[in-house]
Amino acid sequence: INLKIGMVHQHFMLVPPLTVTENIILGMEPKKNNIFIDMEKAIKKVEELSESMGFKIDPKAKIENISVGIQQRVEIIKVLYRGAEILVMDEPTAVLTPQEIEELFEILRSLKKQGKTIIFITHKLNEVKALSDRVTVMRKGKVVGVKDTKDTNQEEIASMMVGRKVIFEIEKKPLNFGKTALKVEKLKAFNSKGLPAVKNISFEIKEGEILGFAGVEGNGQTELVEVITGLRPASSGKIFLYDQDITNYSPRNIREDKIAHIPEDRRRRGIISNYTVAENLILGSHYRSPFNKGLALNFTAINNHANNLIKDFDIRPSDKDNLLKSLSGGNQQKVIVARELCGEPKLLIAAQPTRGLDVGSIEFVHQQILNERDKGKAILLISADLEEILSLSDRIAVIYEGEIVDVLDPKKTDENEIGLLMTGSTTNKKLSKAK
Repeated sequence: INLKIGMVHQHFMLVPPLTVTENIILGMEPKKNNIFIDMEKAIKKVEELSESMGFKIDPKAKIENISVGIQQRVEIIKVLYRGAEILVMDEPTAVLTPQEIEELFEILRSLKKQGKTIIFITHKLNEVKALSDRVTVMRKGKVVGVKDTKDTNQEEIASMMVGRKVIFEIEKKPLNFGKTALKVEKLKAFNSKGLPAVKNISFEIKEGEILGFAGVEGNGQTELVEVITGLRPASSGKIFLYDQDITNYSPRNIREDKIAHIPEDRRRRGIISNYTVAENLILGSHYRSPFNKGLALNFTAINNHANNLIKDFDIRPSDKDNLLKSLSGGNQQKVIVARELCGEPKLLIAAQPTRGLDVGSIEFVHQQILNERDKGKAILLISADLEEILSLSDRIAVIYEGEIVDVLDPKKTDENEIGLLMTGSTTNKKLSKAK
């Protein structure tokens, strides 16, 4: 920051119990008589900075009580308060609605007019075209191309990113849905603070169907997935897999019943980074045949299994003995996808399956999800990426404050309508009905 460079991280660096002003001035508090914090002066400065960017913000509001979009504005004001002339934005739209994204772009354009330099890091190519003047493409840690944005297109940028042509259009086969695979009835659950997070939710997913859940992060999606996968207890309601009641099953029993789970936080819930690729590929199955033979592991079976999956899912580098932490994020995700799909699941739960991945890895993961759909598997897709939700889903359930507010046909809706529903900006609520 002494060099006037400020960073706005993808995961915000804010203290939830503190106010907007307290977060902004933290570590650089203005003093009164060189002793006390001059809060009046600080609040005035925050108001001046926000007004200079064309919006107002409540300087006394607590971070935990404001939306994600407003929190991001606080992060921007925080670096401007410290005198930043260069702003580095890391995946800044990852958790924003379409409306919030457009508001962010207006703020960044305003900062550009004020002479600020903005480095905008993203894998969303439409945002590159919409906002940037120049685009730098990196692959495997090296710069592989620099272009004036007006002289290039999304296809060329994607090709530079992965070293080959990327298919953007997703083709879904028309399918006749089968039997109901997953049925959730009036499900309720609390979050880690003991507050209601899942509120009377009901829905069904049939064989060969992808039900997408769209919502701003923190509206109950995480808790919903945790309840279904046995990681969090349901306070009431029922979950059925092919008419079998699996409510409050343990994670092991959930896996035994062939429910596959691609977790939203792969580092915390999906992998053990200090284990090898081969070891990660048997997590959750390590106690079963053929990987376990009584008191010892069957390393011949484990190695053969790993080599087959590395080949089938194109995991790179292809050495089964590599520690997982040495792999790229895209290849770590391939390990998770390979492990979860190799057991022929009845139900696939994919939570934020392409978060932080390059376009090539995104293309791969999307194709694997569609392959499972085409096999007649039921799929629950949770994603903050509305383009992903619209292109993959057969139906879209919009979740807001722990409730389903509407269920949409992806062919008859768009990002704008979904974005409004995600923020509760509609009175057309169809609470908890996704049938």
